[in-house]
Amino acid sequence: MPVLPSETAQIRQLDSGYSRETRALLYLAYRQEPSFAYLFESGRSGYEHRVKATIRALVKQHFLQDMPALGLFVADRLAGVALIAPPQRRLGITESWAWRIRMLMSTGLRGTQRYLEYYYDVLACAPSEAVHVLPLFGVHPDFQGQHYAEQLLLALHDWCAQDKNSEGIVLDTGNGHYLDFYNRHGYQEIGEVEVGPVRERIFFHPNPQVSLGSVA
Repeated sequence: MPVLPSETAQIRQLDSGYSRETRALLYLAYRQEPSFAYLFESGRSGYEHRVKATIRALVKQHFLQDMPALGLFVADRLAGVALIAPPQRRLGITESWAWRIRMLMSTGLRGTQRYLEYYYDVLACAPSEAVHVLPLFGVHPDFQGQHYAEQLLLALHDWCAQDKNSEGIVLDTGNGHYLDFYNRHGYQEIGEVEVGPVRERIFFHPNPQVSLGSVA
């Protein structure tokens, strides 16, 4: 059974009013991720700007298209975020010309092309079209190592299971430190893609039985 934090956190659905906080949290969560380091060329000047711009464009378009997002709050502070792409709308953001133009202007042609290739390769590993996909999932560094990621993940499982059109959740990581975490929580490795020198692992979690009262 997963270990949960001693201080109870609250799970809430997020809207665009949390856009700034969401961007700041996800930037801190992803700026040192191996996949992002390759996609946006960490060895070249301006890397942090490109990561910030990518996170900003993804979060902005996510909320503009009224896509779902869950937030984990500890003492009213946003400690974790999961952006969710439902089965019928998995390509909604990347197919948006507004998003592509913002990406081209802020991260350049190469960064935009690399991101799109990576995202489509991940989707190609999905067991079916009837799955939720997590384009971004992160916990603020101040709250990592305190089991808050487990609490957010469990709430996410229950939230997605309420969709009768969904068979489960697909997510990916190129960070080897997270492999045991996902395995412990019932994720099955279903494939991998090469993101430059990074092996991006693709995981699937079938929908569980729904428990009541998971999301405020």
